[in-house]
Amino acid sequence: MKLVRKDLEKDNAGQVTLIPEEPEDMWHTYNLLQVGDSLRASTIRKVQIESSTGSVGSSRIRTTLTLCVETIDFDSQACQLRVKGTNIQENEYVKMGAYHTIELEPNRQFTLAKKQWDSVVLERIEQACDPAWSADVAAVVMQEGLAHVCLVTPSMTLTRAKVEVNIPRKRKGNCSQHDRALERFYEQVVQAIQRHINFEVVKCVLVASPGFVREQFCDYMFQQAVKTDNKLLLENRSKFLQVHSSSGHKYALKEALCDPAVTSRLSDTKAAGEVKALDDFYKMLQHEPDRAFYGLKHVEKANEAMAIDTLLISDELFRHQDVATRARYVRLVDSVRENMGTVRIFSSLHVSGEQLGQLTGVAAILRFPVAELSDQEDDSSSEED
Repeated sequence: MKLVRKDLEKDNAGQVTLIPEEPEDMWHTYNLLQVGDSLRASTIRKVQIESSTGSVGSSRIRTTLTLCVETIDFDSQACQLRVKGTNIQENEYVKMGAYHTIELEPNRQFTLAKKQWDSVVLERIEQACDPAWSADVAAVVMQEGLAHVCLVTPSMTLTRAKVEVNIPRKRKGNCSQHDRALERFYEQVVQAIQRHINFEVVKCVLVASPGFVREQFCDYMFQQAVKTDNKLLLENRSKFLQVHSSSGHKYALKEALCDPAVTSRLSDTKAAGEVKALDDFYKMLQHEPDRAFYGLKHVEKANEAMAIDTLLISDELFRHQDVATRARYVRLVDSVRENMGTVRIFSSLHVSGEQLGQLTGVAAILRFPVAELSDQEDDSSSEED
C-alpha cells in the first residue's frame, strides 16, 4: 500500500489518500472502511446527455465522486471492493444525495475521510504502508569488521543498518587489540538487530558469513543475552538460522536465500504465528482454565486486573457497525498494550481467525490465575451478544 497523503487533526479527524498496490492491500482497505465514512475516488457513471437538437442519449463518463459510505462488499476471490453510498459533493453529472457504487481495485487511488481515526485503524495503515511489516525474514550478512542488517519482503530487500569496525590483525603473542575490536563489532551488530528487527513479525533471522564468523557471533550474542537477561533475544533464539555466504556484502544474501535449509524453513507463513498463539490458548484452557478466558466481558474483567499477557482478537470485530461497540474493542486493545501485554489481531480470512470467531472473536492468555472471574463464567455468555 502506498500512502500518498495524510491529513489528521489533533482530535484525530481527517483524511488519508492511499493507493492499494497488491491483492492483500484490498483486504486492508476493507478493514479501514466503515459505514458513515467519506470515500472519494474515480468511477464510471452512466449519464443522460441532451444534444443541441434535443435528442437524449446516454453515455458512460469517468468522474470523481465523494460518497458517504452505506454498504461495503468485499470479494475475497477477485480482491475487489464495492462501496455503495450517497453523493455528498457537487458534481456536474451526479446530483447531491444520489446513490452510486464505487468499485475499488489495486492501483486505483482513493481518499478516505473519518470523523475519528482510532489506534487500530492507524496501526493497520502503518502496517500496510511500511514494507518492514511484510518482511517475514531478516538477515545479517557479515564478515570480520563488516555487517549488513537487512529485511527481506516478497518484492525487495531493505538494508536497515550497516556496521563497519576496523579490526586490527592478530599479532604474534598479542591478540588483545584484535579481540577487543571484534567484541566491539559484535556488540554493535547485536544492537542493530535489536533496533531494526521486529520479532513479532519476523519468523526467521538468517546469519550468513564466510568461515566461522557466524558461529562466533551467535555464541557471543547469546552468551551476552544470558549475562544481561535479554529476554527478547533469548525468547527468539530458535528463529536464528546460520548459513554460508561468500562475504559480508549485501549481494551475498542471494546465495544464502537459495540454501535448501533456508527455503524449507521459510515455507510456513505469517499465519503460523497466529496458529501457535491459538494453540497456546487451547492448551492453557485445558490445563490451567483460570489463565485462559474468552468473551468480551470476561476478557475486560481480566484486563481490569492487569492480568492479560496475550490478547487474541479477530479483525472482524473492528468492522462492527455500532460505533460504541467498536470503540470498546479499540479501548481493550489500547489498554492491554499500555499494560505491556501482547496483542495479536487475527485475520478472519485465515483458519485460525475462523476458529477464534467461534470463541466470540476475543480471547486472552493471562499472566496469572484470576480466581474470582471463574465464578462469573455462567452468566458471561448471555451478556456477550
